[in-house]
Amino acid sequence: MQESESILSGLQAYKGAGQEIQGAIQNPNDMILQERAWNSVCPLVIRLKKFYGFSLRLEKALQSLLVCLTCPPYTPTQHLEKEQALAKQFAEILHFTLRFDELKMRIPAIQNDFSYYRRTISRNRINNMNLDIENEVNNEMANRMSLFYAEATPMLKTLSNATTNFVTENKTLPLENTTDCLSTMASVCKVMLETPEYSSRFNSEDTLLFCMRVMVGVIILYDHVHPNGAFNKSSKIDMKGCIKVLKEQPTDNVEGLLNALKFTTKHLNDESTPKNIRTMLQ
Repeated sequence: MQESESILSGLQAYKGAGQEIQGAIQNPNDMILQERAWNSVCPLVIRLKKFYGFSLRLEKALQSLLVCLTCPPYTPTQHLEKEQALAKQFAEILHFTLRFDELKMRIPAIQNDFSYYRRTISRNRINNMNLDIENEVNNEMANRMSLFYAEATPMLKTLSNATTNFVTENKTLPLENTTDCLSTMASVCKVMLETPEYSSRFNSEDTLLFCMRVMVGVIILYDHVHPNGAFNKSSKIDMKGCIKVLKEQPTDNVEGLLNALKFTTKHLNDESTPKNIRTMLQ
């Protein structure tokens, strides 16, 4: 996770090549403007490839941690108590994921830049122009990156898929081992946030945000892997309590998290979701 801070600062500093692209599109015969746009976009595409590569490594790391935190003979609670360092790492991955996606949602330039890159590559392929960058980002890689960045919350989507695949591939492992691990973590975060005795000990707003992001992250993963989801009455997560805790925080801190619950979960709009929970998230 040491690299995660440099990934986040790289994303935060992402300015995009909107102006250069606009200039190139409006003046298709001006080769200087075409070159300027291309030279602006290429380093950005390399940066986007780095982010995408990091998501693949996170996927593997998450699945390794799930193996450790769900394997018999211990219960999920015993695992979380015995392997606190691993649970912390799991939480760190979720924290990073939600921060990445919150930032990505505010940068429409990413998809515009990448679309321009793909269009230019296709055009140059027709003109038999071989570009060095294709060694870095070939067509197959560009397709995969395109699918990744088309998601509103690409990192969360990656982790949701990773958790679903983990459950599917480990058929001998009871599903409850995974869902109980996730619901236990959600409960721990909720209790820490709603109990003044704990929350008053948070030494900074960052700790508060960490707790909220992890709580939302595990809810989303639970909703993807449990057949009935997180919002159902039979869910082991107190969704009403979790949403209430989020809504008590300043809007700026939780807007992205509430949106993640609205748009990245799988079962919110199921008929079995109680009306009061749907109303809370409107």
